[in-house]
Amino acid sequence: MNLFQIPTPSYVVDEKKLIKNLEILKRVQDEASCKILLAQKAFSCYALYPLIGKYISGTTASGLYEAKLGYEEMGKENHVFAPAYHEEDFPELLEICDHIIFNSINQVKKYAKANVKASFGLRLNPECSTQGDHAIYDPCAPGSRLGVTLANLEKALNEDPDCLKYIEGLHFHTLCEQNSDDLETTLKAFEDKFGSYLHNMKWLNMGGGHHITRDDYDIEKLISLIKHVKGTYNVEVYLEPGEAIALNAGYLISEVMDIVDNDIKIAILDASAACHMPDVLEMPYRPPLKDSGESNEKKYNYRLSSCTCLAGDVIGDYSFDNELEIGSKLIFEDMAIYSMVKNNTFNGIALPSIYVLKENDDCQLIKQFGYNDFKCRL
Repeated sequence: MNLFQIPTPSYVVDEKKLIKNLEILKRVQDEASCKILLAQKAFSCYALYPLIGKYISGTTASGLYEAKLGYEEMGKENHVFAPAYHEEDFPELLEICDHIIFNSINQVKKYAKANVKASFGLRLNPECSTQGDHAIYDPCAPGSRLGVTLANLEKALNEDPDCLKYIEGLHFHTLCEQNSDDLETTLKAFEDKFGSYLHNMKWLNMGGGHHITRDDYDIEKLISLIKHVKGTYNVEVYLEPGEAIALNAGYLISEVMDIVDNDIKIAILDASAACHMPDVLEMPYRPPLKDSGESNEKKYNYRLSSCTCLAGDVIGDYSFDNELEIGSKLIFEDMAIYSMVKNNTFNGIALPSIYVLKENDDCQLIKQFGYNDFKCRL
């Protein structure tokens, strides 16, 4: 079965491309003597966890459910960070997590007590923005709820010098789809503010947003920065990329269901931006599409939309060498990350099936969804 024979809509994870990414990450892990974790918020297709676990050190989670998934399905190092923890969740997190990272001094005081299970950490805010104008993705933006600032850390220590008694590691996460030059800028700001505290820690987690597997990423600089931290502070270093694990390693296969004309030809697909690729509307961005061009680049132009009732459920404007027809198959690329984890059944639209394109080019069905998957959520 090739990609054009797969029933639509379907996600397909490309095992060859996934392995290519994992080999790059393993190189970084080996040469820099650091540990790399899968941030499950970007990619949680756990059928691939045994493969991923052959190359990296484990998983990181944003709450109890992701932590349980990493614990059950990869079974390696298991870390968690959340802006706040439910009291009823915390005993189980203590049992299944190796690192638990807190977002505030309040949470440290509430939960960080003597234990023999997890290593506790604190997320800090270096107040160094490298995101440009996109404040929604900037944990260092003014008014951010994420991470303790230097002023608040010093205030807490003045009020209670023992408030970090059980904290063994520090954490920052400020990047989003960025290169190692932005990490270098952030790391300098972090060291200037918090370097004196890092000398007393066992580990530093430098978060995610590192686009390590992108073609233009400066891997050598990343390795140098990690070695600098390890040599200066004698700590273990963790990275927790999500996108870099499965970057460009997945597809969303869709079929043209109808074509209408309203000053521009509009193809109605069985894939939806709102339901199946929410970042198209949230970020926003225009997803790559196999064998297509920008609007007016090729002979035939179409606006690609979906069969939801949302007027703005538009994927984008594309051009093609040949006219689209009802029944034409389209292959959207880079659809492994932030797609399966964020999709929904708005309008009763079906969830796409999940396939894996194996190294031998066979397509293996991982999961199908039906009416009950819609009904049971409500």
